[in-house]
Amino acid sequence: MELPGFAVWMFVCLYASVVGYPSGRVREACTSMVPCHGSSPQLSPEHTITVNGTEFKPGDSIEVQLSGPEFEGFFLQARDAEHLDGPALGSFVLADRRRSQLLTCARTKNSAVSHTSKVKKKDIKVYWVAPGDAPKHVQFLATVVKKYRIFWVKIPGPIVSQPEVLSPTPPLHATSEASTSLPVSYISKPFTASGCGIKKFCVRNPTNCDPGSASCFFLSFQQEESSVFIEMSGPSEGYLAFALSHDQWMGGDDAYLCVDEDRRVRVSTARLRERSHPLLDSENALEDVSWRLADGVLQCSFRRSIHLPAYKGRFNLNTSYYIFLADGEASEGGLIHKHQRQPLVTDGPYNITGPPQDIGGSRAPRLIKAHGALMFVAWITIVSIGVIVARFFKPVWSHSFLLGKELWFQVHRMLMLTTVMLTSISFVLPFVYRGGWSQQAGFHPYLGCAVMALTIFQPIMAGFRPSRHAPRRQLFNWFHWSTGTTARILAVVTMFLGMDLPALDLPDPWDTYAMIGFVAWHVGVDVLLEIHSYCLVRKAEVIEDDRVQILQSLTSAEAEGRLFKQIVLTIYVCGNIVFLVAFLIVLNQV
Repeated sequence: MELPGFAVWMFVCLYASVVGYPSGRVREACTSMVPCHGSSPQLSPEHTITVNGTEFKPGDSIEVQLSGPEFEGFFLQARDAEHLDGPALGSFVLADRRRSQLLTCARTKNSAVSHTSKVKKKDIKVYWVAPGDAPKHVQFLATVVKKYRIFWVKIPGPIVSQPEVLSPTPPLHATSEASTSLPVSYISKPFTASGCGIKKFCVRNPTNCDPGSASCFFLSFQQEESSVFIEMSGPSEGYLAFALSHDQWMGGDDAYLCVDEDRRVRVSTARLRERSHPLLDSENALEDVSWRLADGVLQCSFRRSIHLPAYKGRFNLNTSYYIFLADGEASEGGLIHKHQRQPLVTDGPYNITGPPQDIGGSRAPRLIKAHGALMFVAWITIVSIGVIVARFFKPVWSHSFLLGKELWFQVHRMLMLTTVMLTSISFVLPFVYRGGWSQQAGFHPYLGCAVMALTIFQPIMAGFRPSRHAPRRQLFNWFHWSTGTTARILAVVTMFLGMDLPALDLPDPWDTYAMIGFVAWHVGVDVLLEIHSYCLVRKAEVIEDDRVQILQSLTSAEAEGRLFKQIVLTIYVCGNIVFLVAFLIVLNQV
């Protein structure tokens, strides 16, 4: 088909209802016979067209029958066998008006037949009446829809000819426009990483993994003269897909999908429009298509030309692009669903026809990684140490001074101001990455905003702290403590929610277990120091006989535990550092 005609057909498809044509009124598909179902046709037809004669004269009636496994919809025409791009010929007469209806194509009344509903059927019988100006040879073509995304286009039927006219040899089938079904072969064994970085450009996740492994995502490109041979494999519950993009955002990308459709793999091209469902192409520019499903691994390979000027949306392969690699579920019939985790994205643009490389990628964008790392450092490490210093080290460091202030206060203030700075920087990063508010992150951004507000409010309130013996000092202490505690609780809850977001892609469920372990670690140290403080207080002096006990928490009784507290603090800080290093290592690997 010529490009202008293809563009018109695409416009009609986009205009048509996304639910297809359950009523059978498919006049929009008169020329292409392609249903606007957003997917590519199947490969080998399962249905056949039969006729009760091979010759006709103008005005003759020929019985035409379409039969095969159960199907929901169909579209039947007769065309000039030597010009299958031409219009529908002749007219049809119905045998069963309940299951079939007549349509007008190319201004020829009753020149096509289609279904009346989605009720399943195994056969359809109609009668074709030859026109007075019929060509020498006529071929019947049918499009059959088994399910919404399972269909065959322009299934070739018998050729009938006028008397004393030889049948064309070889028999004509669909033209290149209709021949969207690709010759497919079966891959006999898993792909290999041999030649990666030497003969072919490879993307692997995890880095340097074996493509034969059930946990390895593998994509390779090998240039062969004016074409590129592409291999893709990985564990999949429905589909694997890769896309070439000018940036690290979905939208306007050149995509290629391998979809498991009832244990058969459909390989197709598509265009991505931001975060919407991929728009599958009706015409496929791929060659040498092969696939394999075994041991939970989906494999497909194909070849495409480096330059495809006739195919809209196909990028030239001799330019640098970001490479996306995604996987997800597909329901019965090959309908793909949104991937449940962030796609693998290369850390920069690459030219797949350039020097061979063997690279990895990341499922977590760098800005999101930085956001998680800064928040973890701020609220899991720095705040926790600052709170323990303020709560338990006043008597220990009350006689030590730094820049004119008590040491415990200066350490506490320095740690908390560092937290404010790190939180502020981290808070901005997701907005920079998303370009605005994220609608996909659930409660995480809302709680994050609450934490940010409390983080800013806390030092402002501290700036108006009354003197130690002022009447309002007790009220300030309660507000200061409650605001800080609320912020810490919300921060931990927000981090729990953030770890399960697709953009970060931390290993589940170990990320949750690690956070639970740290919370238990902090609570355990806090309880230990509280018990220790309580035991010291019991040694306080007793005044006014046995009737009144004054608990002197800031006296020498507390100072007796100096060594114990310093040991606990040292162990606690070291434990926090271990948690922090482990988190950063895991974060760097996703």
